Order: sequence, then C-alpha cells, then structure tokens
Amino acid sequence: MEAFIIANMAPIMFGALVIFLLSGFPVAFALAANGLLFGLVGIELGLLKPELLQALPNRIFGIMANDTLLAIPFFTFMGLILERSGMAEDLLDTIGQLFGPIRGGVAYAVIFVGALLAATTGVVAASVISMGLISLPVMLRYGYDKRLASGVIAASGTLAQIIPPSLVLIVMADQLGRSVGDMYKAAFVPGLLLTAMYCGYVLAVSIFKPHHAPALPEEARNLKEPNGDSGVRSLLVLLVAAVAASYGFAHYYESTHPQAHADEVGIFSAALGIVGAFAFAAANRYLKLGFLSKMAEKVVFVLIPPLALIFLVLGTIFIGLATPTEGGGMGALGAILLALMNRRLNWGLLSQAMMSTTRLSCFVIFILIGSTVFALVFRGVNGDLWVEHLLSGLPGGATGFLIVVNVLFFGLAFFLDFFELAFILVPLVGPVAEKLGIDLIWFGVLLGVNMQTSFMHPPFGFALFYLRSVAPKEVKTSDIYWGAIPFVCIQVIMVALIIAFPNLVSVSAKTDMTEQIQLQIDAPADYGSPDDAANETKDGEAPELNFSTDEDEKKEK
Repeated sequence: MEAFIIANMAPIMFGALVIFLLSGFPVAFALAANGLLFGLVGIELGLLKPELLQALPNRIFGIMANDTLLAIPFFTFMGLILERSGMAEDLLDTIGQLFGPIRGGVAYAVIFVGALLAATTGVVAASVISMGLISLPVMLRYGYDKRLASGVIAASGTLAQIIPPSLVLIVMADQLGRSVGDMYKAAFVPGLLLTAMYCGYVLAVSIFKPHHAPALPEEARNLKEPNGDSGVRSLLVLLVAAVAASYGFAHYYESTHPQAHADEVGIFSAALGIVGAFAFAAANRYLKLGFLSKMAEKVVFVLIPPLALIFLVLGTIFIGLATPTEGGGMGALGAILLALMNRRLNWGLLSQAMMSTTRLSCFVIFILIGSTVFALVFRGVNGDLWVEHLLSGLPGGATGFLIVVNVLFFGLAFFLDFFELAFILVPLVGPVAEKLGIDLIWFGVLLGVNMQTSFMHPPFGFALFYLRSVAPKEVKTSDIYWGAIPFVCIQVIMVALIIAFPNLVSVSAKTDMTEQIQLQIDAPADYGSPDDAANETKDGEAPELNFSTDEDEKKEK
C-alpha cells in the first residue's frame, strides 16, 4: 500500500483536492489544507524533505509584493463606484431611445451598454444587477419574451470577463507570466466579435420571431423634436464629422511621427474625435446654437464620459504611458470624479464600494495563497510532470491538447468560479501549452473566453443568480436558465473560432517578461600550466575569479 501511494502521490493528491472542493469546503482553505496534508504525508514517506515547506513564507510574501495584483482592487472599486453613480441608468435610457424604433432595439441597447460597462467596470455582478434592475422591467412591459430578455441581460453582463479591463485577464496574465497590457490588447477583438455575435442572435430572433423582440411603441419614445422628428439625422452628421476629424488627424500624425505605433495613432486620433464632438455639443447647448437635436445632445453627454474613462484607462495602458496598476488607479479616480459630476458621490457610496472591494480582494488573495501551498507540494511530488505527461501525450498534438483542456474547463465551470479555475488549473496547463509551442497570451485569452461560460452555466452560473435576485416575480428561474443556453452556445462557438482562426487573438509587439541577466565568470583558461606565468598560483591557493553581469559591463562602459 505504501509503495502504491508513493508511486501515485500526484494523482491521489489531485483526486483528494476534487473531493475537498465538492464537499463544499471553502476553496482557499481546501487548497491549503490539501497541500499541507500531503506535504506531511510526503515527508513521512520520504518523498519530500521538511525544508521544502520553508519556501512557503517567501512565496506568500511574493504574492503580497506583486504589484500586478493591485490592479484588481483598483478596477473593482472603479466598477462599483460607476455602478452606483447612475451611469448605467443614463446609458440604458438613452441608448434604448436611440435603438427603440427598430425591432429588438432595447435588446441591442442592453448588449451595447453591457459592452460599454464591461470596458469601464470589469465587474460582472455590477453590470448584471444594474441592467437587470433597469432594463428587464422595461423589456417585459413592452412585450419582450422573458427568456430572450433575461438571456440578453445575463450574457451582456458577462462581457466584463473578456473585454478589458477584465479581472480574469489580470489573473490570467499573472499566472501565465505574461504582460497584462498584452493580454488586454489580444482580448479586444474577441470581445468585440462576441458582442457582435450576441447582436446577431437578437437580429435572428427579431426576424424569425418578431413578436419576441418588438420595437418600442411611439408613446415610449420621449427624445423627439417638437415636430415629431427622431433627431437621429443630426447625430449621424456629428458622428461622420468626428470620424472624419479622427481620420484626418491619424494621417497627419503618421506623417509627422513615422515611428509611432498603430495603437498610439489610433488612440490619439479617436480621443481627438471624441473631445471634438463633446466640445461641439457643449457649445451647442450653452450657446443655444440649435445645430443638434435633443437626441444627439443627450447621446453625446451620456456616452462621452464613460468613453473618456475608457481612453484614460486602456489608452494609457496600450500606448505604454501607464502600467495596468497605474491605469486602475487613474480609473478609480476618474470614477469618483464622474460620480461627483452626477452628484451621486457621498460617504455611503464610498463606504459600500470600499467594503465590497476589500471583500473581493481578500477573497482573491486567500485563494492565491491556498493555491500556492497546493502548488508547492504538488510540484514537490512531481505533479507537474504527471500533468505534463498526461496532457502532452494526447492524440492530435496541440489541437488535441486544446480540445481536452477546453472541455475540462467548460465542465469544471459548472461548479467552480473563474478565480478558482485560474489559480488551480492554469498553473498546471500553462507550462504544457508552452512546451507544445502554444503562445501563452493567445492561450490565456482562449481560456478567458471559455471561463466566461462559468457565469452562464445553468444551474450554477453566478450571472443567473445575480439576475434572479433582481428579476420580477413573473420571470421564473426556468426562464432565466433557458434564456442563458443560446448565449452559452455562442460562447462555445467563439472558443471554436479562436482555435480555428488563431489570428483573431494577436499582439504585434509583445512585452518580454523574462529577466535578461548573464553571469560571466572570467577564469584563467590554462590554469595549472607551467608555461603561463600569469596563471601560476601558490600551493593550496585558489585562482582569482572575476564575477560580473551584463549590467556591470554597461556601467563600466
């Protein structure tokens, strides 16, 4: 029996972890208890040395000193402040009025606002609860199908998992040892494509089942001109003018700065167009110029502040002016300023946001500490080699590995949160993916899209629980579950598209996260030769060795 345990310590340890997790024991403590238990068993059986556990304090202090993880409380705080600042209500009301005249218009508005909230908050709970409280009663009042309405709201909220500044991408970058900024850039296109696929589903429903997604009735459209005109024409003119100004500035900037990166050109030119549109709308309102309709003015004043916050946070990260942690700090300050502008900032709001942020941050750190204890012992019993042999020997090579890993993550997402999946499984499968030649940034975004389904899985999806907590009584739990299934299928299709078309996830210039340090030892080449007087040493005296690094040589030069 003892020989069997020694030979199979890694799979036994992994199986015991699964039992711990299924028992309902808190994940952080289950990981740590499992690691310590098998650490003591390994020491008793002679598999491990007691000195191995002495590495734990250094590992825990390393977690506490990790600057990248500071971005998690910053972005969480930013999202919670924005969720309570009234921004979501204003966006949903205005964009709903804009798309209201077309079939499924409110559903399109929910998807658009969900993507915008994802790019400003990065918190699923905040997005789902806000849109559930505001838009679900409106959609039900005007005849939307209950399943479609609940599915659109839950799915749009989960866009915060993949559209930067996503918390899961921060954790993924940390666990895979890659740049958070590169992970953000790589996830942008998949996030936008997933948003477009959600809109495509709503379009299909509005074509084949028009009674499930009706247009807003005439009496519900209150942003109209005195003559009854919708006012969309002036909004389109303003949009075309802003795009033209951005396009012209981009050409000018490229000609004057030939070495500028595409991200820098795009962000600066888009920022110019947005600022110009806001300035024109402000002049039109306060100088009473009369060039813009009520619809155009309302859209500009509601849409520009969150867009400005997006450019402040993501723009500075993409062009290299700020790290994700610094960008998160600026985003938190920007959220406070927006709440102050909307006259929603008070001590109660700040207190609630700080308490929720502290709770989530402690949750993440404790899981990370527990996973560190587990990973240390698991590697000590050669568990990483067991996982590598198990996964690298799959038929189909890299493709077979990707299929099995994605099926594994998809299945475990029924029971585990994305933080738990990221901290437990990603450190195990990441090294195998790298040895198979898979780019880890691409792999991280792929798993991020996959883990997005953890919020949508019936019956344990957290987004479904959040929506259930704020949904009216006439919306049954079964309606929410059935409404989520088509969007889970869309997310699975997105995973398949990323595997089939890897170029959907790409970063042109990646940040090198490896430390480039060379140790040079200058030793006599012919030590001991009687012909070389320079190398002669006295009996028992060691030769002189000169140690230097490449940094020392640069300083000397």
